[in-house]
Amino acid sequence: MTVSAILSDDLLDRIRERAPRYDRENAFFDEDLVELKEAGYLTAFVPAEMGGGGLTLEEMTREQMRLAGASPATALAVNMHHVWVGVARLVHDRGDHSLDFVLTEAAAGEVFAFGVSEAGNDLVLFGSASEARPDGSGGYAFYGTKIFTSLSPGWTRLGTFGTDTTGDDGPHSVWGFITRDGGGVEVKDDWDTMGMRASQSCTTVLTGATAPADRVVRRIPPGPTADPFIFGIFANFEILLAAVYTGIARRAIDVAVETVHKRRSMKNGGAPYAHDPDIRWRLADAAIQLDGIYPQIAQIARDVDDQVDRGALWMPQLSAVKARATEAAKDVVEKAVRVSGGSSYFTRSELSRLYRDVLAGIFHPSDDESVHGAWANALLGPIPPR
Repeated sequence: MTVSAILSDDLLDRIRERAPRYDRENAFFDEDLVELKEAGYLTAFVPAEMGGGGLTLEEMTREQMRLAGASPATALAVNMHHVWVGVARLVHDRGDHSLDFVLTEAAAGEVFAFGVSEAGNDLVLFGSASEARPDGSGGYAFYGTKIFTSLSPGWTRLGTFGTDTTGDDGPHSVWGFITRDGGGVEVKDDWDTMGMRASQSCTTVLTGATAPADRVVRRIPPGPTADPFIFGIFANFEILLAAVYTGIARRAIDVAVETVHKRRSMKNGGAPYAHDPDIRWRLADAAIQLDGIYPQIAQIARDVDDQVDRGALWMPQLSAVKARATEAAKDVVEKAVRVSGGSSYFTRSELSRLYRDVLAGIFHPSDDESVHGAWANALLGPIPPR
């Protein structure tokens, strides 16, 4: 299957056409989700032998860039489904079949969401404020509040985690998958944000949502770990996020190019702004800045696919590619807005929406502080306790 066979230009045009309405109405991308399912996009990352499209992580980054250029919020929300499929695929390829059910259920049409983030919890993957209570049969019930749960109106499966403090072996992080219709789940209608509005990343309250024993995939001590499952989350999350924001930036440049060809300068006798040397320099600068991001994303995704061992630098480098991509994308979109003039300040402008959407990149982990902290530890070693 070729990449272009999954997301056709016609499909992307329809998605792009709907994006302003979703943003204006703060509505979920229902029609997009239906069409993406029908196109096989939600199964694109599932191995071919398990009923999917068999795309690699590197190929998925290219697809996500294209989708983000049509509708950033749709791409961001679908990203979370692809992350779980990518984690399951990564551990499967390394001989671990504990998440094969994610692949088979995704192939059957289930939609996976990411129930991990918690307000004020900067441990992210390395500890949870939520509770995981054992049921005595190997399963767990989860209690806690998860924020930024993208795909809130559409998910059927939620990957989540909490802390089990009941054992004699100390606290453990428990990761499991719950079903939407299994009870113990309240999805709040509280998503009213500056950007990424169609993602509908609502707060999710877990009040005893259960994962049976065969859907509990890890019980591990909190903190950093070399477990391939945690590596898989980190790698797929950071790389696919980088792809989404890179796709936003690429679209902003395309819109700006079209705009400056149309804008006319009275000062220069009606010549298009595309002939203005300052405009040309600024747009070229944006394109040069973005051009350096593509090979970084492609190479790090390829190394995950090929199981390259980067040793202790894996986590810092994954954090860095996400940070560079999101920061570069923000700068590129701002440059596109600057050259396009005051019309881009109106909410009806696509650049206005892209600018609001791209700002969300600064809130996703890893944030700028943790990226620098990880690199300082890699270069200098951790600071010893006093």
